[in-house]
Amino acid sequence: MSKRPVRLRRLPLIRPLNLAIVLSLSGGAGAQSLETAAPAAEQPVPLRLSRQLNINARPDGESHPAMVLNADQLTSRIDQETVAQGKAELRYGDLLLRADTLRYDETQDLAHADGHVEISHSGSVVKGPSLQLYVQRFEGEILNPNYFFSATGGGGHADSLRFLDSSRIRAERATYSSCPVTEEHPEPAWQLSTSSLSMNFEANEGVATDAVLRFQGVPILAAPSLSFPLGEGRKSGWLPPVIGLDNRSGFEFGLPYYWNIAPQRDATFTPYVMTQRGAGMASEFRYLEPGQSGMLNLDLLPHDRLMGRGRWDFRLNMDGNVGDGWSYKSRVEQVSDDDYWIDMPSRMKSATPRLLPTDFQLSKSSSFNWAQVQTYARVEYWQALQGLDPTVQFATPFQRTPQVGLRLNSSADDVVLMGYRPWGRPAQLEGGLELEYNRFTRPLEHLISDPDGGERVHLLSHVSLPLGGSAWWLVPKLSVNMAAYSLDTPIADGQTRMYRGIPTFSLDNGWVFERDTSLLGHSMVQSLEPRAMYVLTPYVAQSQFPQFDSAPKDFNFDSIYAENQFSGVDRVSDANQLTLGVTSRWLDTELGDEVLRLGLAQRLLFSPQNVTPDNVPVNSHVSDLLLLGSTHLDKRWWLDGTLEYNSSTNEVAREVLGARYSPGPFRTVSAAYRLTRNQSEQVEVAWQWPLSGQVEPPAPRASGAASCGGAWYSAGRLQYSLYDRRLINSVMGFEYNAGCWILRLGAERLSTGQASTNTSFLVQIELVGLSTLGSNALQVLKDNIPGYRSLSSDRSANSRSSYD
Repeated sequence: MSKRPVRLRRLPLIRPLNLAIVLSLSGGAGAQSLETAAPAAEQPVPLRLSRQLNINARPDGESHPAMVLNADQLTSRIDQETVAQGKAELRYGDLLLRADTLRYDETQDLAHADGHVEISHSGSVVKGPSLQLYVQRFEGEILNPNYFFSATGGGGHADSLRFLDSSRIRAERATYSSCPVTEEHPEPAWQLSTSSLSMNFEANEGVATDAVLRFQGVPILAAPSLSFPLGEGRKSGWLPPVIGLDNRSGFEFGLPYYWNIAPQRDATFTPYVMTQRGAGMASEFRYLEPGQSGMLNLDLLPHDRLMGRGRWDFRLNMDGNVGDGWSYKSRVEQVSDDDYWIDMPSRMKSATPRLLPTDFQLSKSSSFNWAQVQTYARVEYWQALQGLDPTVQFATPFQRTPQVGLRLNSSADDVVLMGYRPWGRPAQLEGGLELEYNRFTRPLEHLISDPDGGERVHLLSHVSLPLGGSAWWLVPKLSVNMAAYSLDTPIADGQTRMYRGIPTFSLDNGWVFERDTSLLGHSMVQSLEPRAMYVLTPYVAQSQFPQFDSAPKDFNFDSIYAENQFSGVDRVSDANQLTLGVTSRWLDTELGDEVLRLGLAQRLLFSPQNVTPDNVPVNSHVSDLLLLGSTHLDKRWWLDGTLEYNSSTNEVAREVLGARYSPGPFRTVSAAYRLTRNQSEQVEVAWQWPLSGQVEPPAPRASGAASCGGAWYSAGRLQYSLYDRRLINSVMGFEYNAGCWILRLGAERLSTGQASTNTSFLVQIELVGLSTLGSNALQVLKDNIPGYRSLSSDRSANSRSSYD
């Protein structure tokens, strides 16, 4: 008998037709005949087929995919019922149903499956002994099922599971876990047990009723209702608890509640209790509107038992547009007292925890044919956390109350000089101008020795004519720095008003030469990049002028080519100098990666320099020599270093040396050495390395294929001050990866003074496919360890569960 499929036209469910369709497969190979006979009996003649039956979509004006039945034996009553026996298989769109026996009733669109039932839909798999399913509506029930959901990477068992439609299910007396069950481990390492489990994949929501979470058989969390997102979406409800422990606040327990207000707005409220300080509330509100975004945080501890008063931390970050090209930005963080950064540093977010900003900015950018114009206004305040220890107090920066200015940048194409174009090619004349008013004041927490404020109006302008091609450049530039001051306190000679203007001329020239070469047997392109820059700035005495916003620039390969050694406006270094430097790079011709870089640079001084960062004139004819080197010759190794050599004292003034070794996933070791002569000397070691067990890259769990093998890792960073002979900011941790859950243990030590530290203890359990419990140890490791790699996939690491 031929094995070729037979396609039967599927008629409407209700029809006044009483004919029996008999298909005869006989004769030679491939011979087929179709006969239509008058009904000789009340029942249609059964049709027996072999292997496959295709039922086409109904001609009812709707689009339906074809239904395909496969089995060792098929028996069909045309347009009524088909019975598939032996390795039965039904395919309909992305639905695949397998069973020992399968009956499909076409009149009701109802499938009955018995024996080794397995149904796959949208990547999820459900197995059980029997099933009833309305195929097109995807409604039905399966008894005693085992299931796996690809959207979450987890599964479990239930007494029954109902398919409510193609995106919703409900399981009774259900369990859930991402850990597999094996003969050696009949119970999963962690498991969520529920009286019912509902999942809405379209709404990205899962709800577990009467939920109990067990870890290694021990209940660790219970909730009358637990809800969680099935992907990266958001869901209102209680989040997993936050647990912390440190030497200043004791044990801390917080239970966040997440409120998904709208698709563009949400809030989180975290009531918490600290054993040594008392109870408090942390809150966060976020919004993301068209042209607007922001975040508001308030952490309130009404009564700190150790301090005897209330304490708080407030943060505000906003960005947005207000129309007509105007935009605004605000960055605010304020705390209740000077010791807040010592007692609760983890609650603060500022990059400078002892100097907190209140910064509001408003600006407008406009474009014209001849220029780009920016108008701006700003108010900037500082909260300086000085404390009572005079050995750690510091000079506070000035506040801007306010700052108002205008910036203009313009360019003119195809400039003709003295009747001809330089080098026969078009040139572009560029210019810029900055006109600004500032009112400078001191923060309330400033030291008595700090100078008072005042007002300043300054004008910065420049004009340049960049010339060059693909392998060279030559940029002559003329700039002017003009400033007028009105001081709150007279200077030594009684003046309160003063003015100065300082011009600067510079000429910057560079070349790029390349050649094909080889290095260690690899084909390379080597570049040679010499650069020379001449700067001429006349000496103008400035010691009597205030220093509101100027500070010395760090001496490095970027600043050595700067026209001015100071940032800001108030100081302009005099110069009659030529900076010479050269850099050579080796690039892999196949990958384009830079595998080696070497460079050096030095200034030649043609006259003494009087305006210097330490107010001591420089009479030397050369500056310190800068050397740099970096290499990535081997994929496992990174080496880099910079060195500042003082030829007058024949000493290394500063150096930074670093190395990193990464032979594979979850294996990285780095070391660094930093020296600033007579100021600081530090060594640092950081690592992530497996200690025992099988190490594999994280992979999403496949149905029935995951394993919970265990492996221990060590991760950390140690910083030691050779200058002070003490351990400073450091992190030490251990991780255990069981595949479906990860345990992280560690401690973080933060230096808060010459003799004071804050030590936090970190404990975190990550249930892959569900959520994380405990402190945020993962983020601490990411922030502190170069090259650190998370042991879990990004999806499971970022998932959020909530408890109602």
